[in-house]
Amino acid sequence: MTGPPAGGIKELVEAAALDLEAVDRRDSSNGTEWSIGGIVFAAASGDRAEFRLARPVVAAALRTPDTAPSERGPDWVAFAPHELDGHAIDRAVAWLTSAWRRADGET
Repeated sequence: MTGPPAGGIKELVEAAALDLEAVDRRDSSNGTEWSIGGIVFAAASGDRAEFRLARPVVAAALRTPDTAPSERGPDWVAFAPHELDGHAIDRAVAWLTSAWRRADGET
């Protein structure tokens, strides 16, 4: 990804996912999900993105601003940054990439 896209967190995840291999994207009434080999690893809707991470990473992520546990389960973290600044962008892209690698290793 060359720079932050116009828009919010959903647009950021959308743009960053284009740099990942073998990713499937699915839109639904609840937002957009990204998967690899049938394993969903990220989702976004409105001003919130969710990432499926290793539990130690979830624990660390939950200590950063604008995060919360996800209703998707203990392997997921929800991220709704108030401001999509450089730090928020870095976290979102890192978590997306980590989630993709984890899911790719499970396929």
